[in-house]
Amino acid sequence: MSGETDLWTLVVIIGLAGVTVLARCFFFILDQPWPMPAWAQRALQYAPVAALAGVVAPEVVMQQGELIATLQDARLFGAVVGAVLYFWRHSVLLTIVAGMAVYLPLHLALGW
Repeated sequence: MSGETDLWTLVVIIGLAGVTVLARCFFFILDQPWPMPAWAQRALQYAPVAALAGVVAPEVVMQQGELIATLQDARLFGAVVGAVLYFWRHSVLLTIVAGMAVYLPLHLALGW
């Protein structure tokens, strides 16, 4: 490798940076508010829950890209306890503490 950057790579980097800045500043550039349809506002209410589920669920039920084949996995028990406590008490802190209180002994002591 010569350590030089070719022209095409520079053009792509500058183009991607421009598109990123434009997309992030789009709402600040407009002079008037941009009204959103009611259906889009309702749909966006579920976006954080959907994103969280999309990140957490594969982490709980998969290991090294494959579904867990056994119930001897501490993540399953921690997730179940956390979910039950959340739906019962609606406390995020209690969910985290209880889920970790179940997960850590199973993981550290039993090696699950």
